[in-house]
Amino acid sequence: MRFTFMDAIAGRVVEFRSEDRVFTLKTIDGRDFDVKLSDGMSAELLRNLDEPYADAGGHVDDLLKPGQQVFVYGVFYPEGGEYNYEAKKLTFVGRGPDDYSYEKSNWWINQIDSLARFYRRAQFGDGKIDYKDYRTNIRLGGDKAASHVQETDTISRMVYGMASAYMLTGNEDYLEVAELGTKYLRDHMRFVDRDSNVVYWYHGIKVEGDYEKKLLTSEFDDDYDAIPMYEQIYALAGPTQTFRVTGDRRIASDIDSTMRLFEQYYRDYEGGGYFSHIDPVLLSPHHDSLKFNKSRKNWNSVGDHAPAYLINLLLATGDERHAEMLERTFDTIVEHFPDYQASPFVNERFNTDWSQDLGHTWQQDRAVVGHNLKIAWNLMRMNSYKDKDSYKELAEKIGRIMPAVGSDQQRGGWYDVVERKLADGQEFHRFAWHDRKAWWQQEQAILAYLILSGTVGGDAYREEARQATGFYNTNFLDHDEGAVYFNVLANGLPYLLGTERLKGSHSMSMYHSAELCYLAAVYTNLLNTGQPLNLWFKPRPDADRTLRVSPDLLPAGRVELTRVEIEGKEWDRFDAKNLTVELPDSAYSLTVKVELTPVG
Repeated sequence: MRFTFMDAIAGRVVEFRSEDRVFTLKTIDGRDFDVKLSDGMSAELLRNLDEPYADAGGHVDDLLKPGQQVFVYGVFYPEGGEYNYEAKKLTFVGRGPDDYSYEKSNWWINQIDSLARFYRRAQFGDGKIDYKDYRTNIRLGGDKAASHVQETDTISRMVYGMASAYMLTGNEDYLEVAELGTKYLRDHMRFVDRDSNVVYWYHGIKVEGDYEKKLLTSEFDDDYDAIPMYEQIYALAGPTQTFRVTGDRRIASDIDSTMRLFEQYYRDYEGGGYFSHIDPVLLSPHHDSLKFNKSRKNWNSVGDHAPAYLINLLLATGDERHAEMLERTFDTIVEHFPDYQASPFVNERFNTDWSQDLGHTWQQDRAVVGHNLKIAWNLMRMNSYKDKDSYKELAEKIGRIMPAVGSDQQRGGWYDVVERKLADGQEFHRFAWHDRKAWWQQEQAILAYLILSGTVGGDAYREEARQATGFYNTNFLDHDEGAVYFNVLANGLPYLLGTERLKGSHSMSMYHSAELCYLAAVYTNLLNTGQPLNLWFKPRPDADRTLRVSPDLLPAGRVELTRVEIEGKEWDRFDAKNLTVELPDSAYSLTVKVELTPVG
């Protein structure tokens, strides 16, 4: 190849030869690159959303210390039989080799605060919160698109984000957005089938003036004219997180009724797991109208219960029914999803008998990289609740093998969809369509390696967590318009075409970015850096008077409840080990602030 091109390199400084204005950078996979500092080069410190630009141009020589994590963007010149690389931009993640801005105790808290303000302003401005004005599609800068189909899942996902933002910041405005959104879902998107004693959720509603048209079945090609399981699952994401905060019994009733829908119509009692779709008339997973979704199971229908609502429901209630469903779900994943004799990636789509479904429209025999990481992350969560060798072994296996096949070892970040198997003569798994990197897949990598680092330990997992976190915060934060980008190119530059230009769409709301902030704050502070974390709750008068405040499924004994305030006053009726607070009776909702502290 004889052409110049600009590209990125990520890694750590090995040495700096100031007289030559060259430093050696070791990439994630251990290769050394010589990087020439060029005239006109810029340098900055990593900054969070809403933080000002921090110029580091005058301090480059001081910052290029061995071990310093840095992201470089520059030009490759084909000269002398090789490529010479000259830097045009440097981003330092901290002020020294052991300084990581994203590991500061308030980094993720400040980020979710900024995200919440962006989506609050985009949907409702600065005034009254009225969900009639809600739009699924939000443009890059927060402006609303003309389409007025309100999708249940995107509202639920924003509600999740707002409830999580309240838990980390205590900002009452975010809780109001979450509670009003939950009420809007109940009033407009919920269908109560009293004959079957279940609840299911409309795909959405089309609003035309004062008229609402209910959309029962999905509008999307993969799921058209069916009721996909994942839409029902994600309808519960926001209300369940709100339930954790408020203890609202109406939400609990809706969750229970929706879970009965899962058990009655989606669950395969003979073969195990859950079917992915049911038809809208007979509510059967086996009807011919479902076409290529007939009698099928997939990652979303089996595994997405855990992160979307089920773990949060167990945290809120301590109900063993939910623990049993979680255990059954993870046992199913461990038994049927690994396919390591054929591929380093799990299999994701199945027929009724768990034989592989390799004929699905877009997936074929392809892997979604983030789903593998999501399995590892959630297996380690479950392993903290119920220790099983099979959970830990599979999670660690995924953690060990994924970087080489699913991540970008030179630039940093994680890819999207790849072919599961190598053809003869191939050394790299082929991209299904492109080498772009989606925001939600970076989330899965960050959380997987943060929890592996914090529970299993080891330098390798910690390094993967830092590389993934550094790439995300360097490239995905939109410092001009707010919130985060949907996709970036392989080199980290934002990709701003089509629906991937949007900040709100069928695929994107506030869920994954807020989930990352919430759980990265939990794992970073409580499992990795040994810093306390404050959370807020606001239980209603009719809520259970035992408030469970565990932030996630964490290893027993790793975290203690060290301080409680109710309505701004010290409260001493709490169980430090079991992370519960005994609430006083009250005629109004109580503001509860708790301090959680890592042990050891």
